[in-house]
This record gives sequence, C-alpha cells and structure tokens, in this order.
Amino acid sequence: MKKDAEEVTQSIRRCIQNMNLDDEYHTVRTRCIGRCDDAPVAMLAPDNIWLQNINPTECEFLLRNVQTDGIRNSKHFLYQMGDNHINSDSIPTKLRKKPKNKQHE
Repeated sequence: MKKDAEEVTQSIRRCIQNMNLDDEYHTVRTRCIGRCDDAPVAMLAPDNIWLQNINPTECEFLLRNVQTDGIRNSKHFLYQMGDNHINSDSIPTKLRKKPKNKQHE
C-alpha cells in the first residue's frame, strides 16, 4: 500500500471505534482505486464522497467533518458522485498513456 495508506486505514478504524461510529461506518481496504497521485484516498459510501492526501493524524478531524457535512470545505475533499469537477490536477491511472515499448534492433 502506498503513501502511509495502512497507517491511515488503522487510524480511521481507531477513530470510528473511539467516536462510537461503528454502526455508521465500516472500512474496506483496497489496493488501487486509480488515484495514485492523490493517495492515500478514501471513498465514503453510501454518499460516494472521495477524500485525498489523507494524513493518519487528521482522521478524527475528517470524520467529524463528515458528520457535520463540512467535508466539502476540507483540503482533502476530492469528489462526490454527481459533481462535475474533481479537486485534483492528476490524471486517473487508467487514463494515463502507457509508454510504447522500444523495438530491439
């Protein structure tokens, strides 16, 4: 996992437990969701809110902002289903052009 993703996963899980949000949130670890340049990335369902560049020390702050609908004002807000804009300049992994293999002479 890239860019402290495991640490972020564990921090989010601890915060969910400490904030007594076990009935509202569940975490699922994935390998890649196509936003490498924005990693670590989290997707919150069912609202389909995507967060980017998460630091393990900010997880409680992010969960509190999700609870108060203030997450859109966070520097970590990336996207929500239905938005016309993604808050990132990076190109999703699957849309990147792959370099052509050089032929051996």
